[in-house]
Amino acid sequence: MSESKEANVRAKRILLVDDDPEIIETLRLTLEAKGYEVLVARDGNQGLAMAERDDPDLVILDMMMPKRSGFLVLEKLRRTRPVPMRVIMITANEGSRHQAYAELLGVDDYLRKPFAMDRLVESVDRLLG
Repeated sequence: MSESKEANVRAKRILLVDDDPEIIETLRLTLEAKGYEVLVARDGNQGLAMAERDDPDLVILDMMMPKRSGFLVLEKLRRTRPVPMRVIMITANEGSRHQAYAELLGVDDYLRKPFAMDRLVESVDRLLG
């Protein structure tokens, strides 16, 4: 009995895909303090591999990264998964075309850097709630 109860309360797993060490550290500390388990990938290819292997509950995805952009990661996640993974895209890019494209691909939320940390946490809680 207690074993299945523990399985049900497993911390929600968030995959953070970003190449900026400061952003990674800030988000990781904030989300772990909220009780989430945080996995980190530092480029798009690693992010994609970890998303497929670790099956996170949510992906926080930077748009501009080495090896594979956030858009390419998002496209692949949307094409290859029967149940879409929740994805929040974060970017320093100002263009509204990029946001429109991310929304076309089915992103769950889109935040422009710099964003208020409580805005991100609110989005995470809403998508995983």
